[in-house]
Amino acid sequence: MDKNYTQKLEEVIKQMLTPLKKIPFNLVIEGLSGCKIIPFDKKDKKDVVLLEKIIQAANLAGSELNKTGILRPRPNEVGNDIEPFVKRALNSVGYKADTPKTNSGGKKSTGYPDIEFTDEFERVNYLECKTFNIENISTTQRSFYLSPSDEFKITKNAHHFVLSFEIYVEKSIGKDKLFKCKSWKLLSVENLDVDVKYEFNADNARLYAKELIIAEGSL
Repeated sequence: MDKNYTQKLEEVIKQMLTPLKKIPFNLVIEGLSGCKIIPFDKKDKKDVVLLEKIIQAANLAGSELNKTGILRPRPNEVGNDIEPFVKRALNSVGYKADTPKTNSGGKKSTGYPDIEFTDEFERVNYLECKTFNIENISTTQRSFYLSPSDEFKITKNAHHFVLSFEIYVEKSIGKDKLFKCKSWKLLSVENLDVDVKYEFNADNARLYAKELIIAEGSL
């Protein structure tokens, strides 16, 4: 193989593996879905009403969660369990909250965002449920993820919110821990900057292809 060609190929691969930094999240959403993130406006009367209702829902969800707590072995598993509490709370304040639908019309539970809800002004809003530990909230630990998908869950122009609960361990029960929450934060993420890190992957059919197997055995 031509040495110059090989060198250029190596340089291309190195560039592919270099993470892209500080990409505006609103541009990512529009590029992947064709839909715009509607900025939250504190001066807009409709947005003021919306904020008041979400605050009510956040307090209701946190209070309901603390009645029973969430039993999990690890804190990073608690976020998924909070979602039903938030859905019920949003519905209880008069909103229509459900799992988002994709372009094909089916509901999809995995991936961003967790919840789609309609407010009293018939506007669609998206909300992601998360948790945080106050001790590492200012660190560089990655905590927000978005993956492109053929069944993307963003299908409308909407506000995009993240509702995150501060969790703590009340006590241990066997191998599990009982998690409850102390506080919450509501974020409007139209101005969030995100990074992209590429990866190479292969499925099982390619990984376990006959031509790659050089030995195998039974036990």
